[in-house]
Amino acid sequence: MTYNVEPWTQGTLAENIAKAGVSRRDFMKFCSGLAAIFAVGTPAMANAASLKPSAEQIAKALGEVKKPLVVWLQLQECTGCMESVLRSGGTTVEEVVLNLLSVNYNELVMAAAGEAAEKTLEDANNQDHILVVNGSVPLKDDGIYCTIGGKSAKQILEDSAKNASMILAVGACAVFGSVQAAKPNPTGAVGVDEIIKDKPVINVSGCPPIGEVITATLAYILTHGKAPEVDAEGRPLFAYGQRIHDSCPRRPHYDAGQYVRTFDDAGAREGWCLYDVGCKGPSTFSPCPIVQWNLKSGWPIGAGHPCIGCTERDFYDRFTPFYQTLPSAPGFGVESTTEKIGLGLTGVVAAGVAVHAGITAAQKAADRRATKNSPMAAFGDTAPGAKKPEPATETTEKSEA
Repeated sequence: MTYNVEPWTQGTLAENIAKAGVSRRDFMKFCSGLAAIFAVGTPAMANAASLKPSAEQIAKALGEVKKPLVVWLQLQECTGCMESVLRSGGTTVEEVVLNLLSVNYNELVMAAAGEAAEKTLEDANNQDHILVVNGSVPLKDDGIYCTIGGKSAKQILEDSAKNASMILAVGACAVFGSVQAAKPNPTGAVGVDEIIKDKPVINVSGCPPIGEVITATLAYILTHGKAPEVDAEGRPLFAYGQRIHDSCPRRPHYDAGQYVRTFDDAGAREGWCLYDVGCKGPSTFSPCPIVQWNLKSGWPIGAGHPCIGCTERDFYDRFTPFYQTLPSAPGFGVESTTEKIGLGLTGVVAAGVAVHAGITAAQKAADRRATKNSPMAAFGDTAPGAKKPEPATETTEKSEA
């Protein structure tokens, strides 16, 4: 199948996708998906109407857009972020690249190569455009660790940023350098906002980000004519306003002190909390449990793997070893410390008792094990007369003795 890749010369998005055979129903389905992502948000922003446009409002605004020019750079990275867009369930790559945007330069999907590609990039850079960047920028040894057409990644980024009306750093590499920036950082890798200081950079974080979040960020810019509201890390609030922990379906097990101790133990088979095997969900802001991946068919925690915190800055240095518990998060299912609860409710003397009792109860709850007597056993309880849960290991029996 061949596609017409000539940039639009006239008409709006709505007119041109209709000419391309995209039905109004399909267009509204796409806009409904965007509306759902915009609504994820943070509770603090729940009343901000600008963050929660309806599908009809998105369709109207997006339909009136003239096709924007996009330069999509891929610097020191693995192509995983672009692959995430290609595999996005919300829209096909043809719709994103050919109908929604005029991506004149993207190394991974463009047909041009060599001097023709360099000329395409130069021409696009000379016009007003949206700049999307995948990959980090190596600075050591004059940037020799990533060069394209004889130019360093830093030079290519700076050239493309000059006439950019909006800059998106997409993926952990572009946001802060990701794995290649981890200690000792042999290439001197940094994120886009360490290079571009005179313009705001929108950080679409993740390794890789969810494809629909990348698309939604671009669509937000087109429908609103401005950058979305961002958090302290420069990430769009509509996507990164809540911790994974807040929306995780395993959260009730965390609150009940029911944790997977080793992969494939009885607790793992019952879907208990993955905190003890290294889940970084309590410290990670991302819409993974809500948006999920591949047409909402799954996500890491849903597949039984703990979150590694890849949307957070310097996650590789901060969160490794990945399969050990977080040093700074509470180790049992109480968000507030028992000291604060006790002092606030019953005074200093009663607080001491509450602390001791709370810790003892939490420790006992954390040692519960699932059995095959579901569903009660999945929540740490057994029916009257039922067989008592057995310790998972000999070591546990000795420790309890």
